[in-house]
Amino acid sequence: MYAVVVTYNRRDLLAEALDALGRQTRPPDGVVVVDNASGDGTAALVRDRFPDVDLVELTENTGGAGGFAAGIARVLDTARVLATDRAGLLWLMDDDTIPEPGALAALLDARERAAAEPVLVASRVVWTDGRDHPMNTPRVKPGASRAERAAASAVGCRPIRSASFVSVLVDAAAVRERGLPVADYFLWNDDFEFTTRLLRGRSGLYCPASVVVHKTRTFGGTDADPGDRFYYEVRNKVWLFTRSRGLAPGERVLYAGSSVRRWVRTYVRSADRAVLRRGLRTGLADGLRRRPRPTTEVISAAMRRYDP
Repeated sequence: MYAVVVTYNRRDLLAEALDALGRQTRPPDGVVVVDNASGDGTAALVRDRFPDVDLVELTENTGGAGGFAAGIARVLDTARVLATDRAGLLWLMDDDTIPEPGALAALLDARERAAAEPVLVASRVVWTDGRDHPMNTPRVKPGASRAERAAASAVGCRPIRSASFVSVLVDAAAVRERGLPVADYFLWNDDFEFTTRLLRGRSGLYCPASVVVHKTRTFGGTDADPGDRFYYEVRNKVWLFTRSRGLAPGERVLYAGSSVRRWVRTYVRSADRAVLRRGLRTGLADGLRRRPRPTTEVISAAMRRYDP
């Protein structure tokens, strides 16, 4: 079981996250850190303080999407070369995710006790004051049967349809079958697309017993004003609804309607609506005119000068 942590210019938070990984009651078998071309000495810190970590230094910032694609690819390639089964599971998290000591053990326990082996198990994500973080709280799977809910409840969990990259345990075999995160998403909706693709027709669980602290600067949900980043929300949602295999036709309608309602709320609350209008125009145009570049192309370019 490998942990994959993606980081960009947050060396102190990364150090805190890696220290927390080392304090797990059931520590991961290995840790891969993907440095998205940080300029704050992140790579040097990892080499000096965490010499056992497998550090992947990218030559450009590929965002969370590219970082997780590169990190997962690294683990899968390492497992292939070494012919080891230690990479059967992948624990994915951002650099501002601080897991409580029993976080990983709880994920593994839920997975092992589940009646139907889940493709992924997601942690409970709280903010620094202990409140559930609205940005990373998975909703119960729409249309989940009474039997599904009961089976999940029997192991202290809930059935889910998607999860975030803020602490999720993923089956590596499912990734090999259904593909890496789409690196060209850069940020926003990359985890939603990836996890819905893995989960389509399969089981996923939300495990409240596994707790991690997400140290974002502010407490807020997905309808908080994103400023210029609204472009990625719009473009990536267009890609998701028109090109991803993650959602069934009915689900596309459901989630598209939910997205539009959230965009309206975001716009109404925004202090700079001109920025959001520009992001909407360019995001729609780019999402409709072109498709995401192949993930191997994106991460290969960023790793071209990397010397293992």
